[in-house]
Amino acid sequence: MGTVSKALSLLSFFSRTTPEIGLSEMTRLSGLNKATVYRLMTELAEQGFVEQLGSGRQYRLGPIYLRLAALREAAVPTREVAQKVLKDLSEATGETAHMSVLQGQVLSTLAYVYSVQHGTRVTMEDAEQINFHSTSSGLVVLAFNGAELVDRVLSEPLERRTPQTETNPDIIRQQVAQTRQLGLAEVVSGFEEDVHSHACPVFDARQSCFGAVAVAAPVARMTPELRSTIRREVTRASLHMTRLLGGFVPDEFKLKSEALLAEPD
Repeated sequence: MGTVSKALSLLSFFSRTTPEIGLSEMTRLSGLNKATVYRLMTELAEQGFVEQLGSGRQYRLGPIYLRLAALREAAVPTREVAQKVLKDLSEATGETAHMSVLQGQVLSTLAYVYSVQHGTRVTMEDAEQINFHSTSSGLVVLAFNGAELVDRVLSEPLERRTPQTETNPDIIRQQVAQTRQLGLAEVVSGFEEDVHSHACPVFDARQSCFGAVAVAAPVARMTPELRSTIRREVTRASLHMTRLLGGFVPDEFKLKSEALLAEPD
């Protein structure tokens, strides 16, 4: 891993639940030596990517993201478009709807919408990194991005998030193949226990899959009727999202989506 990659990898440890991280904790999380982490964090701070605060000198994300986010959203208002589609998807299914996008080597949550129909629901985090091998969104992105991405992901250590997380590369390859054949991925308790998720791909103007739209529901609420509804609605949402974002659906997926939309209740 190059110097830039190492520095940027440190930023992935910040989250809504962990907005501030000290040098020692960052060293533990990254597995790098303390001197290297200190040097990288110092350089990131000089460029505005992180800043230090308080007597403990902990780090938090810096002000440069406000400028970069504004520029990105002005050029490509993806999140605004996504929120509208996800709102309709959440209302149609009564469950949490979310979209994730491929950013370099990672898959991250772009937007999500909660349903008001239930007090108990699957919750999300802003910009949360999603595992490829243990989520329906991840399997979809692997399935429609070719062998190179699959080989890279499966050559690295695979995190076991729950007792049900599949970490056998051979079985995951079978799941990826099944997802591509069906056009939709379905995972139960792979990323979070008692969560049943479905996802379909979202394509760009080159017909390349750059993300996924998904619905996540508590396992206890997943009746056959709800499952059928989710499969249809998430398929419909993926097609709609692709069109609104200026993408084009490959003929291969178009045929699969037609079959999914025609499934009986």
